[in-house]
Amino acid sequence: MEGNKLKADIVAYSIIIEALFKAGKIDSATDVFSGLSSKGALPDVWTYSIMIKGLCDGGIFVEAEKLFREMEQKGCSADGCTYNTIIRGFLNNNETLRATSLIEEMCERGFSGDASTMELIFDLLLKDKVDPVLSAWLKDSVRS
Repeated sequence: MEGNKLKADIVAYSIIIEALFKAGKIDSATDVFSGLSSKGALPDVWTYSIMIKGLCDGGIFVEAEKLFREMEQKGCSADGCTYNTIIRGFLNNNETLRATSLIEEMCERGFSGDASTMELIFDLLLKDKVDPVLSAWLKDSVRS
């Protein structure tokens, strides 16, 4: 795009980043994301959610959580979709303690789990694979 003198906006970059993740090119997606500010494009909540999902899908949870925390510092507030994305990433990989902490934080901020996140939690409950902390949190939430 740059060679043709077309200026890409954040939507175009977000689509490129998502395509790179889907193609399994995690490093390339991360490089594009890292270069956004030098191109005058500021990531929005959608871009961050794409990055977080891609990192979680790639098993890079420390970086996903770091990026999740950094977005607030850079003036981009997480929304319900962003919370559900990272929570699903953690739950899909048996990181229930981290997921539980994020579920609590999400609820404190006024967001709720979407259908796919709740389905994943219920599947874990049915398989009896829920961390005791998550189980206790769910019981307390139902009582509230």
